[in-house]
Amino acid sequence: MSSSKFLTTPKPAPELNIPESSSTVKISVIDSTARLSLPFSHFLTPTLKGKESIGGPAYSTLIEHPSGRKVLFDLGVRKDWENMAPIIVGTAKKAGWSIKVEKNVAEILEERGLRTEDIEAVIWSHHHFDHTGDVSTFPPTTALVVGPGFTSEMTPGYPTNPEAPILESDWAGRELREISFPSELRIGNFLAYDFFGDGSFYLLDTPGHAIGHMSALCRTTSTLSTKAKSDTFVFLGGDCCHHGGEFRPTPYLPLPSSFSPSPLTPHQPHSVCLGSLFTAIHPASSPTEPFFDIAPGLPHDIDEARRSIRGMEQFDAHENILVVIAHDESLLGLMEMFPKSLNAWSETELKERGKWAFLADFSEAVEQKKGTTV
Repeated sequence: MSSSKFLTTPKPAPELNIPESSSTVKISVIDSTARLSLPFSHFLTPTLKGKESIGGPAYSTLIEHPSGRKVLFDLGVRKDWENMAPIIVGTAKKAGWSIKVEKNVAEILEERGLRTEDIEAVIWSHHHFDHTGDVSTFPPTTALVVGPGFTSEMTPGYPTNPEAPILESDWAGRELREISFPSELRIGNFLAYDFFGDGSFYLLDTPGHAIGHMSALCRTTSTLSTKAKSDTFVFLGGDCCHHGGEFRPTPYLPLPSSFSPSPLTPHQPHSVCLGSLFTAIHPASSPTEPFFDIAPGLPHDIDEARRSIRGMEQFDAHENILVVIAHDESLLGLMEMFPKSLNAWSETELKERGKWAFLADFSEAVEQKKGTTV
């Protein structure tokens, strides 16, 4: 990383070449009730003063097509997490991970009158325990959709393979469908798969964090079917990142010189000039590069994981695309949650309100910096 001065003009957002479509999906982000707390240093580098752990929520997302077809993207953590594959349970207990879950996603849906029988498929962004939930709580008619390489690398599951990190009961008796990305369809830097065949919902090949890691792009409004000013999208990033400081700031979204309201005091609406202080605590004193890098040893392939983050940043550069990563604690309290829809996110200025909310995690570091510069 190299230092640079504040930019007055952000770098233009790159072309993503998203195909036009009049079709949209309704999306609802589900608070799966999971709350995780894991060591910060296991995920990100450098460490952040006052932020020893990372985790927060584990989102699941309901995607509803106008035809009535419904799928889920991720399931969070299963309620009876101690019944996960023994190798994962043993690792969690030995490492002292804090895992709390009140309900399975299937329970949350049924409480709101949505039948599990109506869910066509559960899509795993990847196979890690905080995304796989408990697929066995869905009927055999619900398919399990996974990313490239999953079948060859991750099956058989436990107990056939005693060392497997996933349970084969999740796909026993149901269709296990592995996505094969066509080489001719690319959105941004990623290979894409048109799930419903009408441009409303794409799966994206975002490798690196884990074998077969996928993200999703949901079209939430379309100028071809409404009077909307522009098409809007939600990018579901899974575990491309674990913290907003991993993909912001960038040359497309440089750190501003002032904030209104301040991410440190969000209930005080006045403008605060904190840009120089946030830049001062940046590892490279840069307003145009992310605060954090991936901790070595975390991803399946660190180089691929970094490329996927850079690709996600290009989507984030567009004001009509909202990026939601699976564990973004800073969006809790700002983002409409299931059973409400997220489709009106642009009208509620959610991106503007939430893009720098993660900086609240820097409060102790900022206060310490103030103390050394008085």
